[in-house]
Amino acid sequence: MEEREDKLYFNSDYLAGCHEKILNRLYETNLIKAPGYGTDSFTLSAKKKVLEACGLTEGDVYFLVGGTQTNDTVISTILRPYEGVIAADTAHIATHEAGIIEVHGHKVLTLPHIEGKIYPAQIREYMVHFHADGNNAHMVQPRLVYLSQPTEFGTLYSLEELEDIRDICNEYKLSLYIDGARLAYALACPKNDVSLSDLARLCDVFYIGGTKCGALFGEAVVIPQKGNFSFSPTIIKQHGALLAKGKALGVQFDTLFTDDLYFQIGEHGIKMAEKIRSGLKEKGYPFAIGSPTNQIFILMKKEDVERIQDRVELTHWDNPDETHSIMRICTGWATTEEDVKKLLMIL
Repeated sequence: MEEREDKLYFNSDYLAGCHEKILNRLYETNLIKAPGYGTDSFTLSAKKKVLEACGLTEGDVYFLVGGTQTNDTVISTILRPYEGVIAADTAHIATHEAGIIEVHGHKVLTLPHIEGKIYPAQIREYMVHFHADGNNAHMVQPRLVYLSQPTEFGTLYSLEELEDIRDICNEYKLSLYIDGARLAYALACPKNDVSLSDLARLCDVFYIGGTKCGALFGEAVVIPQKGNFSFSPTIIKQHGALLAKGKALGVQFDTLFTDDLYFQIGEHGIKMAEKIRSGLKEKGYPFAIGSPTNQIFILMKKEDVERIQDRVELTHWDNPDETHSIMRICTGWATTEEDVKKLLMIL
């Protein structure tokens, strides 16, 4: 499909290139020659800044090229061949990652979601039933819990929920991994009470998303306990996630974590989403999902979706009945107030 300059695109948060500060820094450092595979000074500086932002004096940080490669590499590294990962049935690893976890020999053990989330009681119930089954030696062994913050539905885990899930993980010797593809927007949300330092305290591993949060590409995997899981460039390379020109990732994350740019990017995306929510409430649009972050889900008549599709691109999410569709509006670092005004006028 050919992009039109006069059309609005609110269907995702990684449609634009990258934040101008990153683009400028990439240009400024373009001709500086540096060793490859993340051994350059820019990457080392970025790792230090990420650790400081997480409140860690030590730990491991690795920069990978994208979210799917990151999930695949992390999960494959943690799990033995007979082990699986517990996740919501709407989790990215269970839906929009083309079965990459299964391709590398691990089953995604899905639990029914509630607006994208799974809850401590569900995980505990699953583990109780698993251990009560006399045939569990013949079953895939649950070893890891996968969450995302925010979820695919833009909802948030509270600090209390994460602490309860951590307790269950400790009880049943499960590792906890959080996918932070849109983490900047979670951190900036007024309803959020989870910080980077909380994630570092509660998770065995998590990643800070760059692709959807102002970077041209790339994600930062944080392992709070240095040396945990035998994570290494060799494993990253086996999964096609190691960039030869690693400087390009280092420069981006070094810029994102200079002068709080990463947090400012999240705040802007949330500010634009709040303007849209406010305008939609005034217009009487019903909200299909109670998301407080940069993803907004509204109920629209199908005829209205068809009416606007030449002027604005939204994401079709679901068909609750024959005459309505749930449509997703997504804001991000590149969303402008002018585009928000135009969107509300069209709607």
